[in-house]
Amino acid sequence: MSQNTIRLTMAQAVARFLTMQKTVIDGETVPIFGGVFAIFGHGNVAGVGEALHSIKDTLPTYRAQNEQGMANAAIAFAKASFRQRFMACTSSIGPGALNMVTAAALAHVNRLPVLLLPGDVFANRLPDPVLQQVEDWGDGSVSANDCFKPVSRYFDRITRPEQIIPALRRAMQVLTDPAECGPVTLSLCQDVQAEAYDYPESFFAEKIWVPRRVMPDAEEFAAAAAALRMAKKPVIIAGGGVLYSQATDSLRTFAEAHGIPVMETQAGKSALPHDHRLNMGSVGVTGSSASNALAQDADVVLAVGTRLQDFTTGSWALFQNPDLKIIGLNVQPFDAHKHNGMPLVADARAGLDALHAALPGWVVEDAWSEKAEAGKEEWLIAADKATASTNAELPSDAQVIGAVQRARENATLVCAAGGLPGELHKLWKAGKPGSYHLEYGFSTMGYEIAGGLGVKLARPQDDVVVMVGDGSYMMLNSEIASSIMLGAKLTIVLLDNEGYGCINRLQMATGGANFNNLLKDTHHVTLPGIDFAAHAAAMGAVSRKVGSIAELETALHETESVDRTTVIVIDTDALITTDEGGSWWDVAVPEVSDRPQVNAAREGYVKALKAQRAG
Repeated sequence: MSQNTIRLTMAQAVARFLTMQKTVIDGETVPIFGGVFAIFGHGNVAGVGEALHSIKDTLPTYRAQNEQGMANAAIAFAKASFRQRFMACTSSIGPGALNMVTAAALAHVNRLPVLLLPGDVFANRLPDPVLQQVEDWGDGSVSANDCFKPVSRYFDRITRPEQIIPALRRAMQVLTDPAECGPVTLSLCQDVQAEAYDYPESFFAEKIWVPRRVMPDAEEFAAAAAALRMAKKPVIIAGGGVLYSQATDSLRTFAEAHGIPVMETQAGKSALPHDHRLNMGSVGVTGSSASNALAQDADVVLAVGTRLQDFTTGSWALFQNPDLKIIGLNVQPFDAHKHNGMPLVADARAGLDALHAALPGWVVEDAWSEKAEAGKEEWLIAADKATASTNAELPSDAQVIGAVQRARENATLVCAAGGLPGELHKLWKAGKPGSYHLEYGFSTMGYEIAGGLGVKLARPQDDVVVMVGDGSYMMLNSEIASSIMLGAKLTIVLLDNEGYGCINRLQMATGGANFNNLLKDTHHVTLPGIDFAAHAAAMGAVSRKVGSIAELETALHETESVDRTTVIVIDTDALITTDEGGSWWDVAVPEVSDRPQVNAAREGYVKALKAQRAG
């Protein structure tokens, strides 16, 4: 049977295909791709570059400064869009492509969709070795892009132009599947990008992708409902899946109807408003005292849309009830079965709604509810004390958080690595869903500013505030320039503690000497004395340095109406952290050392290991 065809290069076919992929949000059909981030080089400028130019009025191309930065921004866009929309990124071969590998791992760990289109070597191999080609003298098929394989949900190398037809269709399946969701890498050989093929017109027909809602299996559901019905001390752990499945209303309804306290992971924070009576706040290593006290006694944990990583479970030592049951409500069976859990493989919203309907009239005992309410009241007092204003010469991270919260209470907060995520997890008062945006699955230093850009592109009306330490800022700050170029205003609060304060504190806690973390403890001839405000200004930002918490609050108010990215720098204390809350984290301490501090820390470590569950 003959069919109508259109002759295009492979790169042109990719570009046209992307423009025809749609989704439905709030009843409106919209492009599922929010744009393409691109840094061109000899591996993609002639093929993909020419193709993107032809659709620039339909699918915008954004020029970034760093390949990892642009991929981080694209991933943040998807996270801020609750995975309903996403972006593509294209790079040249070699170092340009490899710069995106860390971002691919970030997306893989966090279950976030992004389409990566790195250029590759020549499929015909005639000009080998080309500039930036990685050669393997034991395998002629290897290129640098093989590094994407372990951190991609789907990987394909396109060596013929017609291969892009099944590859792009498979890519869309993965990007939109709630269970498989993650990064897709299509490695585009640079000669093949320019080769033409007669593509069927049907390949470019508009297609609408709507995420499926997986319904619970009858037997798994019956077991989960029965376990909850018998529970005396149940809790809910809300993960990112609650937000991605648009299940926040279902979570609230279920928790309120049955009186079950809710605690939040980093990805799940903002699933309930911070002031909801059943929201106990953060859980685990960076948890509130209210959440962790309940977690220790809980007999049933309904884990909704969470990976249950070590920070959530206190390295699997937080839950002390010997009769503990974990119900893993998750679209991904791999996550649903974790920690010997009772799997309930289902969409978070569908699962919560079904459980609610199956438990009419069932409510937790008053004593459990009263313990939760009393614990939350005590925690709020401690949290407010930690974030209160101060006249200290060097304020704590918590006090800076308090200032930002008071000045920009309706902001969407973006952060990633270092000590700030722990303090923010405990102390930030998130209001609406998605107003708390932390990348802590991979804890990627350098994500913050690029991530803020992605959030702003996804939510242009939001007041996006990025909090970043000097260590992360030094690793990746160049997307400040991109935010200026794109008119995507960010407010960046840079906390300068002169080094890697978080890891320095961990080093001290495990008995180590202060070494190679704070700048003053490094091997150096002269300390750099970096002027971060001047640096940010050189990229076009409005910037200033403030000398106190009061000045910070004033600066945050004064710059709220500024029309471009603003960077506010404040010096902070590298050693102070919030003592209240938290739980043990398994960081192995050396068994043998010449340092008595390490030996003492080892004794404490061995004792703590005894609380760790084996299964």
